[in-house]
Amino acid sequence: MQFDWRTISGPALTTAVALVAFVADRHFNVAANPAPLFVCIAAFAGSISGLASGLTSAAIAVAASALFFLNHRATPGYDVSDMVRLSMLAVTVTGTAAITGLLRKRLMDTLAWERRHHATAERLSAALDQVDIGIVLLDSDTRAEFINRAFRDYFSLSDEKADSKPPFIALMYHGRDTGAFELPEDELSAFIARRAEMMRVGDSAPININLRDGQVLRFSCTALPDGGRMLSYIPVTDLVRRTDDPAKADYYRSLRGDRHRGLGRDLRAAE
Repeated sequence: MQFDWRTISGPALTTAVALVAFVADRHFNVAANPAPLFVCIAAFAGSISGLASGLTSAAIAVAASALFFLNHRATPGYDVSDMVRLSMLAVTVTGTAAITGLLRKRLMDTLAWERRHHATAERLSAALDQVDIGIVLLDSDTRAEFINRAFRDYFSLSDEKADSKPPFIALMYHGRDTGAFELPEDELSAFIARRAEMMRVGDSAPININLRDGQVLRFSCTALPDGGRMLSYIPVTDLVRRTDDPAKADYYRSLRGDRHRGLGRDLRAAE
């Protein structure tokens, strides 16, 4: 137990209340029973410092009450009513200190776990922003809880839109509106509907998505235990373009490389 102001505040306050009660009783003939205050102080000590401080305050409260009751006896000793009151006080202050102390420990453990969990999530988010695989995490309502940097660059998605937790269908319409897909206009609606259905049923069969800038992404959907989805967009341009017309090789090379990331940033800035 660390002896800081929180630790000693409960026992010190209990002792001070007991001394004030003794002085008032002796010099001012005010027979005020401090037992209710002792219960409140035990709760206060347990809540701000923990179980040890609360139980220490409870022990001081019981001892002070025993002396207080003895001081009001014409003959030495205690009668049955005094013992009953002392027993009730002991149970009350001890139970109060134990409950508040254990609740405080549970709260502190929960806060510590949340801090560790948050730190882990921050590190994982930073790591996923360094890979060239586009990753989107959807909740059970198909809203995007996380969109990594690669996906934002591939589809020229601004940080403001990405951080607003858009639904999956809104991401698809964004790709259509920005002309990201290498598809004729009359095929886009069917393509979006097919993709939305694959995501809804959790179809994990991969499909290739051709982008207008010459890149090819292999899309796959993974169903998560909580009803959400993890969408991955793996760049497979070099693998797929081997089957393309060799006469267009220079054209496709000109579209690839690090330029697409700069292009994504420029488009987001323009938005």
